[in-house]
Formats: sequence, C-alpha cells, structure tokens
Amino acid sequence: MEIISIACVVIGLGKTLWLAARVRDHQPGFPRIRLCFGSWLILALEFQLAADILATTVAPSKEELIRLAIIAVIRTFLNYFLGKELEAQAEHQQEQRSEQTKAAQ
Repeated sequence: MEIISIACVVIGLGKTLWLAARVRDHQPGFPRIRLCFGSWLILALEFQLAADILATTVAPSKEELIRLAIIAVIRTFLNYFLGKELEAQAEHQQEQRSEQTKAAQ
C-alpha cells in the first residue's frame, strides 16, 4: 500500500509537470495544474491511511493503536480540506468557462 501511495505521488507529479509544460499562459492554467496534483495527493493519502490500518492489524499494541488514531485524524482532515479546496477550484474553473462561453456568444 505504501508503494502504491508513493507511485501515486510520482505519477501525479509527472502528469502535473507534463500539464504545466503544455500550459502556455500560467494564470488560467494554474488551477488545472493544482487540481491535477491535488487529486493525486488525495489518492496517495488514502493509500497511506490504508497501509497504516493494515500495519496496525498485524501488531495491535496500545501505542500502535494510538499512533494509528492520530495519523487517521490528521490524514482525514488533510483529505477533507484538500478535497474541499479542489471542489471550490473546480467550481471556479467551471464558472470561468461558462463566462467565457457567454462572452464569446
């Protein structure tokens, strides 16, 4: 699971760099770049949490369970707020596209 998480970050970074290289005007392209990398980070965080849960089921000591609970809370908050930010960014992009479409007509 941890290897999959690392792969998600590496693949996401590669795709984000590829997208950044293709976008010529950085201001309109920047939200797309953030959305691309942010979604890969969310996926990686989910795999990391799954890896921690699996590791704790193998050796469920009290310290491991406390550590898992703290990590789960932190990663859940990160995932939640990153997801909210990405949703807001996607909505903002969609509004800009509809404004551009209306202006072109």
